[in-house]
Amino acid sequence: MGFDFSFTQEQEEIRKLAYEFAVNEMRPVAAEYDEKEETPWAVMHKAHDLGLDAASGFPEQYGGGGIDLMSSLILTEQLAWGDAGIGVSINATGLCGAAILAMGTEEQKQKYISQFCDPKELRIGAMGLTEPNSGSDSMALETTATKVDGGFLLNGTKQFCTNGGIADIMVAFVTTDKSAGAAAIAGFVIEKDTPGMRQGRKESKLGVRASHTAQVIFEDCFVPEEARLGFDKEGNATGPGAIGALLMLEATRPLVAAGAVGIARAAYEFARDYSLERHAFGKPIARHEAIAFKLADMATEIDAAWLLTLRAAWMAQNGIPFARGEGSMAKLMAGDVAMRVTVDAVQVLGGYGYVKEYPVERFMRDAKIYQIWEGTAEIQRLVISRLILGERKALAARPRVIKEDPLAVEAVAS
Repeated sequence: MGFDFSFTQEQEEIRKLAYEFAVNEMRPVAAEYDEKEETPWAVMHKAHDLGLDAASGFPEQYGGGGIDLMSSLILTEQLAWGDAGIGVSINATGLCGAAILAMGTEEQKQKYISQFCDPKELRIGAMGLTEPNSGSDSMALETTATKVDGGFLLNGTKQFCTNGGIADIMVAFVTTDKSAGAAAIAGFVIEKDTPGMRQGRKESKLGVRASHTAQVIFEDCFVPEEARLGFDKEGNATGPGAIGALLMLEATRPLVAAGAVGIARAAYEFARDYSLERHAFGKPIARHEAIAFKLADMATEIDAAWLLTLRAAWMAQNGIPFARGEGSMAKLMAGDVAMRVTVDAVQVLGGYGYVKEYPVERFMRDAKIYQIWEGTAEIQRLVISRLILGERKALAARPRVIKEDPLAVEAVAS
C-alpha cells in the first residue's frame, strides 16, 4: 500500500510510555510549576531516566536512543498533552543538539552529544539566536565574535533563550563581521560557567511558565578555536556552516507543530468531557448544537493539523525538500489551531474556564507562544507564499539561496 497511518509497534510503545508519564508525572504537578514558574527538575530527571527527553532522538553512536523523527513527533505531542511548559523543559535540549549535529565536527559531536545522552546524569542545552533587536530579522545579529590569539571574544546579548543561563551547553549564533551580512554568521558552543557568559533577566511569561526563559549576556567571553562549530583545530571548515545548519534545522519544525497539536488535543478533550457532564436546560450542554458544533470543529481542525504535521515529518525524515513550505504549513496550522481550540475550550466551560481551578485557561496561555516562537505565524505565511508563487526554491534543495534572499531562513531561525 502507498499509505499507512498506523503506528509501528515501537511507536505505539513510545506513545503508551509517554502517555503514562504525562498522566502520572506531569499533570499532577503542572499547575504548581505554572504558578511558581519554576524549572521542573524532578520531572526532567525522571524523563531522562526513562529515555523520554531529547536524547531519545540523538544518534545511537553518541549514546542516544536513535528513534526516528516520526517517533519523536509522537513523543513530543504526548508530552505537550501532559503539560506544554514541562514538555518544553524536557525537550528543549533538542534544538541545541540539532545545531551541533548539523554543523559540528565529529569530535564536537562525540564530546557534546554524548554528554546529553549520559544515562547517569542529566545535562541540558540551550540555543541563542534571537537578540533584543533581532527577532524575525534573524540575520541582523549584533552579538559579535572577535578573533584573538587562540580563539574568539564574544560580546552581546541573546534574548528569550530557553534554558538560557542554566544550560550545561549553549550554542550561540553570532557575527564575525557586521558588514558582511549572513556570510559572517558563525556558531559557537559554550560550556556552563565559562567566564564572561552570564544570565541576564529571567523572563516572566504568559504561558509555558515551567520552561526557563532568560537573556544570556556575553562580556569579553573567551572561547577557544575548537568552540567554533564546524571548524577543525586548524581553522578549516568541516561542515555546512551556520547558514547551512539553520536550514537543516527546518527538520525540527514538525516537532514544534506536534507540541501545538498536543496542547490543542488536551483542551479539546477536557472541554468535551466537561460538556458531557455539565447540564443546562435539561440536558448535557454537549447535546446543544451550539456546543456540539464547536466540538466538531475543534476535533476536525486538530486532525487536520496533525496530518499536516505527520506529512512534514515524513518528508523531512525521507529527505524530501519542503517545495511548498510544508514544514511551515504544519507549524502555521498547528499554532493557529492550538490558539483557536484553547479559546473555544475556555468558552465551552464558561466562567469555570476562566478560573485556575480548571486547566483550560493554562492551555490557552500556553498555546499563544506557538504562533510566535521558532518563526512567527506571519513569517510562516511569508515563506509559504514565496514558495507557492515561485519566488524562490525549496530551502532544503538549495541552501545557498540565503545569499540572494535573507528571508530564506526566517522560518527556520526566527
